[in-house]
Amino acid sequence: MKLNFQKDLLPHLLGILLFYLIVVLYFSPMVFDGKIIFQGDILQWEGSAKAVLDYRAETGEQALWTNSMFGGMPSYFVSLEFPGDLTNALIKVLTFGLPHPINGLFFGMLGMYILLLSFRVRPVFSIAGAIAFSFNTYNLLSLEAGHNAKIWAVCLIPLILAGIHLAFERKRILGAALLALGLLLQLKFNHLQITYYTLIISVIYVVVRLVFDWKEEGIASLSKSLAFLVLGAILAVGGNIGRLATALEYSPYSTRGNATLETQSAGLDRDYAFGWSNGIVETLTLIVPDFYGGGSNTPLPKDSASEKALRGQGIDAAQVNGFVQGAPTYWGDQPFTGGPMYGSVILVFLAILGIWAAPKESLITFGTIIILSLMLSWGKNLAWFNYLLFDILPGYNKFRAVSMALGMTLFAIPVLGMISLERLAKKGELKPLLYAGGIVGGLTLILAVASGAFFRFEGAGDANLPEWLVTALKSDRKAMLSASAWKSFAFVAVTAGLVYFYIKGKISDLILGTALIALITLDVWTINRRYLNGDSFQGNPSRQFFAETPAEKSIAADHGYFRVLPLTEGLTTGARTAYRFNSLGGYHGAKLRRYQDLVENSLQPELEAFIAKAQEGTFDWENVGVMNMLNTKYLIAGSEANTVFENPEANGPAWVPSEIIPVQSNNEEIALLGEIDTKAQATLNAGEFGNVSAGAGQVTLTSNSPNELKYQASMTQGGLVVFSEIHYPKGWAATIDGKEVPILRVDYLLRGLEIPAGDHEVVFTFAPSSYYATKTPMVIFQYLIVLTLLAGLYLSYKESHASA
Repeated sequence: MKLNFQKDLLPHLLGILLFYLIVVLYFSPMVFDGKIIFQGDILQWEGSAKAVLDYRAETGEQALWTNSMFGGMPSYFVSLEFPGDLTNALIKVLTFGLPHPINGLFFGMLGMYILLLSFRVRPVFSIAGAIAFSFNTYNLLSLEAGHNAKIWAVCLIPLILAGIHLAFERKRILGAALLALGLLLQLKFNHLQITYYTLIISVIYVVVRLVFDWKEEGIASLSKSLAFLVLGAILAVGGNIGRLATALEYSPYSTRGNATLETQSAGLDRDYAFGWSNGIVETLTLIVPDFYGGGSNTPLPKDSASEKALRGQGIDAAQVNGFVQGAPTYWGDQPFTGGPMYGSVILVFLAILGIWAAPKESLITFGTIIILSLMLSWGKNLAWFNYLLFDILPGYNKFRAVSMALGMTLFAIPVLGMISLERLAKKGELKPLLYAGGIVGGLTLILAVASGAFFRFEGAGDANLPEWLVTALKSDRKAMLSASAWKSFAFVAVTAGLVYFYIKGKISDLILGTALIALITLDVWTINRRYLNGDSFQGNPSRQFFAETPAEKSIAADHGYFRVLPLTEGLTTGARTAYRFNSLGGYHGAKLRRYQDLVENSLQPELEAFIAKAQEGTFDWENVGVMNMLNTKYLIAGSEANTVFENPEANGPAWVPSEIIPVQSNNEEIALLGEIDTKAQATLNAGEFGNVSAGAGQVTLTSNSPNELKYQASMTQGGLVVFSEIHYPKGWAATIDGKEVPILRVDYLLRGLEIPAGDHEVVFTFAPSSYYATKTPMVIFQYLIVLTLLAGLYLSYKESHASA
C-alpha cells in the first residue's frame, strides 16, 4: 500500500516544522545573530575546562586529568571525549543543526510527540502536549542558569518511555531501539539524578503494565517484551561504557561517594541534599505561576506599591529603579529561586480531567508519577517520607536539590492531559469536563478573589527590610498572585469552552487542537519571557568574563609550575582563575572528597587566619603549611597588579622531608596538617602504606602535561619524596628509571614515592583503563544502536502497511 502523504506524513512534517520554528523564533538572537545566553554555570565550566580543551586542540589527545582546579582531579566530569563517538553527529542530525543547548528543547518536543503518538493521541493534540512539555519553565529556567546537561536529560525522558511503551505494544525491535537511542543520549549528558528519575518513571510504567496485562498477554509475551527492553538498555549502556566506567571509577572518591574521615557518612550531608526543597503549598505554582511571587529577583510593574513606597521615602530614582527591576518578590520555602515551576494550567486542567476520562492504566501510571514526584520535590517539608528514602534507596543520597523531581511532574502532566483529552474526544462525555473545570477553575477563582484571606505574603528575607517596604512588598505579592490567578482562570475557562463545543460537534478536532497549540504556546511563552528574554543574550559573554586583568597578566609572566589561590572567588565557588592558571579553587559538584575535607578542615581555617594577620600588616607565609604543600605561589586579592601577592615559602613541585610522622587514621592525619612544617615533615598512614624512612636530596620537575609529569631526582640518601600533586588511586602509575613503583599517599592527599639514593628519572603517567579499555567497545555498541533503529523503523513501516 502506498503512503498517503496528506494523512501519513503531512501532520508529522507540520508538527516537526512547528517545533523547529518555535525554537528558532524564541531563540532568534542565538540562531540569527550568533549571540549566546549568559549562563553563569556555563561560564564557570568554560573556566574549568579551558586547559582540557586547549590540550585536546593542540595534541588531538584527551586530557584525562586536569590540574586547573582543586589542585588536580580527573577530567571525566569536566570535558571527556572518545574517538569515533557517534553521539555528537546523531544529535546534529536529529535536531537539524540547531545549536546547543536549545537543540535539546526541540528534541524534547519531538520525543514527546512520538510518545503521545504511541499512545494513539491524534497528531494535533500531540503537538500541543509536546510544546507544553518542552517549554515549561523548569527547562527554560535551567537553560538560563546554564544547566544544559539537565535540560537534555529531561528532554530525553519521553523518547525513552516511548520505546518502553512500544515494546509492550509488540513493536519490540522499534521499542528497544528507541529506548537504546534515548538512553544512549541521556547517559552521554551524564546527569545521573535525572537518569535516576527516569528509572523511577520506567519502573512505575512497567509495574502497572505487568499488573494490567499479565492475564491477557501471558507471561511469555510480557517476558519477551521485557527481554527486548533489557537488550535496548544493554546497548545504551554499552554505547556509554567509557563514560560509565570512568564515572563509576571516580564516584567512590568524590564528594558523592564514600567518607574518608572516620566521623563522616557516605554521600551528601542530609541538610545539603535537601537545601532546595519545594514547599508543599508551593505546588500551586503549577496552576498559578506567580503564587509565590515568581523568582527571587522579579521586576515589578510600573507604579507598584513598592515603587510608590520607595519614592515616598525620597529614595534616589536610580535606586528605586534598581529595586523594582529585581525585587525580592519570592516568599516561598526555598533559599532562592529563578522562577516558578510551570507548564501551563491548561495541561493541569486536562490531567485532572483524566481522573474521570483517562484509561485506568494511564491514570494509575502517570497519576502515580505525578504524586510521587511531588512528594520527592517537597524534600524536608515531607521529612518522614524523604529522609527515609534518602537513607534506604541505593544511590539516592548522592543527589541534591530534590526540587528537581518536578521535572518528572512536568513530564507526566502533559502525557496524562493529552491521553485524557484524546479519550474524552472519543467518548464525548461532559461530566469529566464539568468536574475538572469546577476543581481547577474554582481553585484559580478563589485564589484570584480571596488569596488575602489565606496567606500573609511574608518572605524569609523581609527581616532585612524596613517595615514600610515590607508592607508594600506584601501588597505587590498579593497583587501578583491575584493577577496570575485571573489569567489562569481565563485559560481554563477558554479551554473548557473549546472542549465543550468540540464535544457538542460545533468545532472540529483540528480547530480544537490548533486553538490549544496557540493557547499553550501563548501561556508558556509569556511566562518564560520574564526570565529568559532578549536581555539574556550577549555577543560573547565569555570574552568579557575572562578578559585578562592586570593581576592575571603579572602572574602570566611567570612561566613556572605553580598554583594560584583566588581570594576573589573563594575555594569552591568559582573557576575563573582556572581559565589561565592551576587553581586551588574551582567550581564543580563532584570534587574529590579528600580535597573537600582539606578545604573544610585545614585550608579554609588556615586561609582565614592568614587574612586576619595580613589585614594587620603581617604576611605570615611560614605558617600556611597547607597552602605551601600545594605549591601555592600566588594569591590574587583583586584585579589590579598590586593585588597579587607572591608566596616565597611555597614548597615547589617536589621536596624531600627530613621527618616522617606515622599516623593510624585519616582524622589524625588531617589534624596534624595544621601543626607540622610541611616542607620538613610529612605524614604517612603506616597502616595502609607501611613505614618509610626519610631521605635527603633534591627533585626537579622537568616537564609536565595533564597526563604525564617527569622529574629528575638527585638523592644523597634514599627515602620519601613528596610531590605537590593530588593523590588519586586509580589510573596513575609511577616509574623510577622505567621501573614501576607504588605511589604512596602522604599529607592526607598528596603523592609520595620512596626513591633510592642516586640520580633517577621519575615519571608519573595517567592512563586509566576505565577510559582506554572501553573506548572501542563503546563505539561498536553505538553502531549497533543505529542499525537496530533502522531495522525497527523498516519493520514497523512494513507491518503497518501490510495490515492496512
